[in-house]
Amino acid sequence: MTLKTPTAPSHEKYTDAEAAVQRLVELYECATDFLSNAFADVMLNGPKGDVHFRAFYPEIRFVNPSFTRVDSRLSFGHVSAPGAYASTITRPDLFRSYLVQQIQLLVKNHGQPVEIGFSDTPIPVHFAVANRDDITVPQDGAAGFSLRDTFDVPDLATTNDDIVNGTYTAPDDVGPLALFTAQRVDYSLARLSHYTATDAEHFQNHVLFTNYQFYVSEFEAYAREMLADPKSGYTSFVSTGNHEISDPTAEIPASAKMPQMPTYHLKRADGHGITLVNIGVGPSNAKTATDHIAVLRPHAWLMVGHCAGLRNTQALGDFVLAHAYLREDHVLDDDLPIWTPIPALAEIQVALEQAVADVTQLEGYDLKRVMRTGTVATIDNRNWELRDQSGPVQRLSQSRAVALDMESATIAANGYRFRVPYGTLLCVSDKPLHGELKLPGMASDFYKTQVSRHLQIGIRAMEALRGMPLERLHSRKLRSFDETAFL
Repeated sequence: MTLKTPTAPSHEKYTDAEAAVQRLVELYECATDFLSNAFADVMLNGPKGDVHFRAFYPEIRFVNPSFTRVDSRLSFGHVSAPGAYASTITRPDLFRSYLVQQIQLLVKNHGQPVEIGFSDTPIPVHFAVANRDDITVPQDGAAGFSLRDTFDVPDLATTNDDIVNGTYTAPDDVGPLALFTAQRVDYSLARLSHYTATDAEHFQNHVLFTNYQFYVSEFEAYAREMLADPKSGYTSFVSTGNHEISDPTAEIPASAKMPQMPTYHLKRADGHGITLVNIGVGPSNAKTATDHIAVLRPHAWLMVGHCAGLRNTQALGDFVLAHAYLREDHVLDDDLPIWTPIPALAEIQVALEQAVADVTQLEGYDLKRVMRTGTVATIDNRNWELRDQSGPVQRLSQSRAVALDMESATIAANGYRFRVPYGTLLCVSDKPLHGELKLPGMASDFYKTQVSRHLQIGIRAMEALRGMPLERLHSRKLRSFDETAFL
């Protein structure tokens, strides 16, 4: 086999973060242009004998020479011990602001440069051409030749969550700088486009998850109000299919085919807008969405969905602010042991409670009229009521649960696992233990009013979190003993 690769310049050192990221962009474009052009040529003219085309992801390398203590008030931006560290990088254009921030902190805290160059990790051709509208990689066998013989293809052996799960073994004693490798990020960027029908560049730093389509209509109405207000700071609204409007009166064409997880973005120029994802029902969907959105390194995600109220004192339309989670969803058991506590994050809790107070105009003790704080249980069986109830009800009582749903604990647990600040505010839609099952026509006026308020509360909480310094929001509770330098 003859290996053909682009010219690989030697690694260069940088103390200027902007220059370092620009070099990453140049190297990435060099590699992906090489593969895209080669692929287009091979598809047109056929393989070149035994020639295999290969290009590599760029990487950031960093060497910390000493145990000198750094300013560790931030939970990120520094490494904990001397040694070499590296991470492969993809789409540096998309992650430019994030990379500049992380590199600046690393250089400032340790007084050492970063090194930028090509890694020894090949870029799969599928990911290299992902942003080329004029190129499509055919399914295996459809090209008339073996794709693997001519190009590198995705490799699940190097696309995993070993770093975030704490099971990663560093090759050659080179530790990771970031939580995700380049190929893991590329995999999720492709999945996000598939599941949400919007491109990754539209996602904002604050993400709301819901399991109810009504919130989408409310979100669009709010977005149009914000676009009509030149002082709001919001610049555009994006719906499924990447339809983007900046005029509040503009029409949004209906999607011919709705994606599995319809997603909408109220954007700001700095990326600190709000994204709403309708994940549908179930912990599997919740895990899928958060698995992929996590690579974008959002600053917070919140669940604002419906739940079953478990206390007789609750009414339909009451809110539940989760301060603990009972995990019976099972989808994360292999990644995050069930005995792992999922702590409530003070900054998120305060923002949510204050948002409820602002929207309902209730304060202090009066707030208990419409909101309970307690344990939320998440289960993977939607029809749990049809089984012998003695076991589930006993566990729910012993856990002091006040609400039951199918997504919240999954979203919180994956937030914990991926170091993304998380929170949950639910709205009671039924009370199965007290004879009020979720049936048509049972919604009261109070319930309807509360549902319309619910999204407003989530939005207000996100806007409060947006004004919070990163060092406060990204809690040390989410960082492990031997943590990566990059957030």
